[in-house]
Amino acid sequence: MNVKNNRRRKESQEKIGKAFVELLQTREVKEITVSDIIKITGLNRSTFYANYLDIYDLADKTKEKLELEFSELFADYDYFHERTGVLKMFTHIKENPIFYKTYFKLCYDDQHLISVYDPKRAELELDNKAIQYHVEFFRNGLNAIIKMWLAGGCKESPEEMAEIIKQEYKGR
Repeated sequence: MNVKNNRRRKESQEKIGKAFVELLQTREVKEITVSDIIKITGLNRSTFYANYLDIYDLADKTKEKLELEFSELFADYDYFHERTGVLKMFTHIKENPIFYKTYFKLCYDDQHLISVYDPKRAELELDNKAIQYHVEFFRNGLNAIIKMWLAGGCKESPEEMAEIIKQEYKGR
């Protein structure tokens, strides 16, 4: 396998990804074209198509990469059981707003950033048969809070946001 070509391919993918994320900050996915990307990157159209089927394939791969990065951040951390975990999450969001804005923009099928939620806590704290409804309610609520905070420019501190989540879960 030619290592030089692998490095070049990776560099091309990084350039394309960076241009795509940049464009996503001011446009919707459906408004971005391959021509836009190659204009920004200076790459050939054939280079784009050697790496991606189309803009939606690029969007899917970008979203998968962001999900992997997020899951790696919290791989060994139970951020729902401790206030410090929620604080870690909000600190990361404040430090990386483009990352999260991009992710939410790519969730055109209305998926959630916080897709992994351990229902064991809910089972311990809630005595009902509708745990699935609670989990979905919590996921949607947390994602809505994150989106609202991002849209407002993350004016509140991560500590304030962690306290908001703590208050929402208080008494359970």
